[in-house]
Amino acid sequence: MYDNYIFDLYGTLADIRTNEEKPYLWRKMSELYTSLGAAYTASGLRSGFRRLEREYAGRMGGGAGGAEQEDLLVEPDLTEVFRGLFLEKAVACDRETARMTAIFFRALSRQMLRVYDGVKETLGELRRRGGRLYLLSNAQSDFTRPELELLGLADCFDGILISSEEGCKKPCAAFFTRLLERYGLDPARSIMVGNDEFSDIAGAVGMGMDSLYLHTATSPQPQGKYRPTYRVMDGDWGKVADILLSEKHTAACVDAKRPDRQHRRDVLVGDMRN
Repeated sequence: MYDNYIFDLYGTLADIRTNEEKPYLWRKMSELYTSLGAAYTASGLRSGFRRLEREYAGRMGGGAGGAEQEDLLVEPDLTEVFRGLFLEKAVACDRETARMTAIFFRALSRQMLRVYDGVKETLGELRRRGGRLYLLSNAQSDFTRPELELLGLADCFDGILISSEEGCKKPCAAFFTRLLERYGLDPARSIMVGNDEFSDIAGAVGMGMDSLYLHTATSPQPQGKYRPTYRVMDGDWGKVADILLSEKHTAACVDAKRPDRQHRRDVLVGDMRN
């Protein structure tokens, strides 16, 4: 077994569907802002939100100077965007009001949220066997931390890193490095599990970590550019559990990579064509 198991959240541990384009969302959000003294129409709020989102991301990108940060993928904190919309109407807004506004926005936009079958059982068994579990998610803190509570996953991890809190996101090395250094993790004894070939697998490969690609309904179409150590192509968490809990698979993979990282095993499980 590995010592450390690093998971993506959305599309890997949990299925989520949101719609940030529906008129109802922006109508209700404009009602909230207006009731708190910041008068907006639905269309005005939506355009203002998108504009501030771009501006905040641009400022973060412009501030990432230095050769060592050339590949940094920035992640703005959207709660500051919600706060900025109040400030543009000369309405004072503290962090808690902005946070609750973000939570309300997410609740309105969220159409479905559920943990995949077998996830909690697998995480529990990994911990029972002494594994340490970590979450590395490209997400908004004030969306995701409440959703971890809703999903019953908040207490499943030894550490949680969310991109909006760190200012950067997968697959950039800075995000992975912060996790490894903060918790003292050895990449040779760690595996990344995710449903996105670019964000999850490319990032893990760049850090010299093993990886498990899980193809689910919300996965971007894989291009085959980055080779995971394992693949589960039908979204079956039973097969994920078989891999993560198998002494044979993980031990063989780790032993094979130590002398020569070119000899990586690729275990294809549940090909979608079958």
